[in-house]
Amino acid sequence: MKSKRMATWLSSAVLMLAAGFTQAAEKPIVFAVAAEPYPPFTVKGGNGQWSGFEVDLIHKLCEGMKAECQIKEVAWDGIIPSLLAKKIDVIFSSMSVTDEREKQIAFSRAYYDSLLGVAGPKGSEVEISPAGLKGKLIGVQISTVSANYLKKYYENIADLKYYDTQESANADLIAGRIDYMMADDTAIAMMVKTPEASGLAHIASVPYDPIIGRGVGAGLRKEDTALKARLDKAIGELLVSKDYDDLSQHYFGLSVSPCKRGDTPAFVSKTCDSPYQQVAQKTE
Repeated sequence: MKSKRMATWLSSAVLMLAAGFTQAAEKPIVFAVAAEPYPPFTVKGGNGQWSGFEVDLIHKLCEGMKAECQIKEVAWDGIIPSLLAKKIDVIFSSMSVTDEREKQIAFSRAYYDSLLGVAGPKGSEVEISPAGLKGKLIGVQISTVSANYLKKYYENIADLKYYDTQESANADLIAGRIDYMMADDTAIAMMVKTPEASGLAHIASVPYDPIIGRGVGAGLRKEDTALKARLDKAIGELLVSKDYDDLSQHYFGLSVSPCKRGDTPAFVSKTCDSPYQQVAQKTE
């Protein structure tokens, strides 16, 4: 009996040791952020280290998945090609979930939600319509939902100026070289808080449109279903945690949590009051 128990113990020990080696041998998950900083979501310090809301979320998610992770910067316009070429594993860089992007890649469940808005001189008003934007010089970052929206509806109505980075668009608006700038509400909110942008304000919200997408999610290869399942679970658990609320308040002073949607996993119970989702539900 003793020898049988010893054999059983040794067998279990070998399995545990093998599992340990398997876990240790698992490759790090490579998360990509856009090389172009997008404060306060991603900020690159003088030492080359990244920080910001999304970087903090990456660390929390990797803790939740008990996974070793790396952060790699990739130029925004090459970030999807890098994913498809298997140079990275996850895009985690304020990428909105849209039908067009889903033709190429898969997405995790949304980890934050944001409206689109327009920034301009404080005290000014603008109507998001052909009449309101006709002939106006509007700045926008390339390859973004904002750029897609403007190109679809206002390319032949307004004068559109495209920028490689959000910071460049902000700088031109601050300097008065463009009339308005379109971006995520959260990015605008952070910009107008800076001393150099004291003369600017969020002056209009963009009406919901399907091109805007269904929140912001992590981009993955379609075949990486196991990684998507792990990430979805970790995001769902993080969204209902105090950690998420604390990070959201720290960076934005408000909640950017996505609304509970019809396809949301059952373990997420709290609802959210995203204006986009309210409008989207009314128009469906």
